[in-house]
Amino acid sequence: MGRTRNTQAPARATVREWTGLAVIALPCMLYSMDLTVLNLAIPAISEDLKPTASQLLWIVDIYGFFVAGLLVTMGTLGDRIGRRRLLLIGAAAFGVASVLAAFSTSANMLIATRALLGVAGATLAPSTLSLIRNMFLDPAQRTVAIGVWISSYSAGAVIGPVLGGVLLQYFAWGSVFLIGVPVMVLLLVLGPMLLPEYRDPDAARLDLASVALSLGAVLPVIYGVKQIAEHGLHPVALLSMVLGLVLGALFVRRQKRLANPMIDLGLFGLPAFTVSLGAYMLACFVMFGIFLYNAQYLQLVLGLSPLHAGLWSMPSAGGFIVGSLMVPALARRMRPAFVMGGGLAVAALGFGMLVLLPGPHAQGGLAWMVMSAVVSSLGLAPVFTLATDLVVGSAPPERAGVASAISETSSEFGGALGIAILGSIGAAIYRTAMADAVPAGLAGAAEVDAARSTLGGAVALAAQVGGSAGAELVEAGREALLSGLRLTSGICAAVLLFVGALVAVRLRGAGAQAAPAANPGAAALPER
Repeated sequence: MGRTRNTQAPARATVREWTGLAVIALPCMLYSMDLTVLNLAIPAISEDLKPTASQLLWIVDIYGFFVAGLLVTMGTLGDRIGRRRLLLIGAAAFGVASVLAAFSTSANMLIATRALLGVAGATLAPSTLSLIRNMFLDPAQRTVAIGVWISSYSAGAVIGPVLGGVLLQYFAWGSVFLIGVPVMVLLLVLGPMLLPEYRDPDAARLDLASVALSLGAVLPVIYGVKQIAEHGLHPVALLSMVLGLVLGALFVRRQKRLANPMIDLGLFGLPAFTVSLGAYMLACFVMFGIFLYNAQYLQLVLGLSPLHAGLWSMPSAGGFIVGSLMVPALARRMRPAFVMGGGLAVAALGFGMLVLLPGPHAQGGLAWMVMSAVVSSLGLAPVFTLATDLVVGSAPPERAGVASAISETSSEFGGALGIAILGSIGAAIYRTAMADAVPAGLAGAAEVDAARSTLGGAVALAAQVGGSAGAELVEAGREALLSGLRLTSGICAAVLLFVGALVAVRLRGAGAQAAPAANPGAAALPER
């Protein structure tokens, strides 16, 4: 007997779903804040716990490693045990780990608690995004909800430096971790009341071999990319990446053979999924790659304090919020392909402005940098919102968790690759320009090597040397940094224009959202 086609319009969200969205936004905002406030606390942590250079690196990086490595696993687990349940388990673990981190008595203890925070943090993005996929069945409403979801990350980036600065001014460094405790308590109280439960009713048991292979694929690649970004090409980093790629190939091979794979590889055959995923990854590539230079330009070229540099970074985050909230109105009037393509063109203009960034002694450098950042943010925000919408909406509701996790994993990879590749290009330009600008006899070999590697090293050496020689050294370092910034900005603009054209062509037939499943409510479980 033939199947009757379901022509009924998707149910529209009520006040309950919109209130639940506000609850979902809380952990997302906290996730973004946690990334920013830690950097402010590093000096105080270094003074109190006296970590080695290697330990300090792990304090900063281990959170991101575990988040990146466990996103797909957590997305799949949420599909199987329930997205709300996983979110609440993660919230409880995050709160406990935050308290332990705040009262860490050694560098190793802080590393361990940051790792636990990463495990808990990996539940947040896929759980919250997949809940949005199931709570907001109407495509237009879902676009608005995802815009709010992305805006919550930007809001966290705005609030984090200011709140972190105030806390560190009056309290110990552990206070920056305690920010998360009341947020997670609120989520644990309101979540069961406002968030419905969803899971895949036909989910099989989690395949532990696939979990191990996914971790083995993601972590070595991320580690290798970060090592290249920090130390340049070397055998350990390359071998780590090769190992990750080999394990990734084994992971894909296993998924093809499993009756219930961890990742439905058929999703990658959908143009809306693959093109949107690629656009999202490359947008993160250029955004995180250029972040390396913005802070250095504001502090080391223009001479702003860290607080003032942080405050001048706020307009960019505001641009993301405004851009994300503009998307629903634009999506009602234009196809996603044209909104995303236009946004990428606007972002390319913003990055192109940096090619003409004034030198350290010219007027208007700060205003030009801020305007460029705002224009770029306004252009990238629609891409993040609609690409996420298309990626998650391409998957059936019962697989929304793993689709959300793939989306966030592509973001992690894009950011890491941007830092590594664009950072390496800029570093090579800087080293070439400074090769003859730092005479070997000025100081010890370590100081000279640092000055030839980074502008911060040149500024530190110039303070030791003093006089006209020190001033000339700083001037040479600033010009070298600007040369790297201008070239990498041009590369970013070219990448964005290429991706914009690709999106406009390949996604022309995509609507605001992929067609819903025949029975979009089939994965919903009755509330207890």
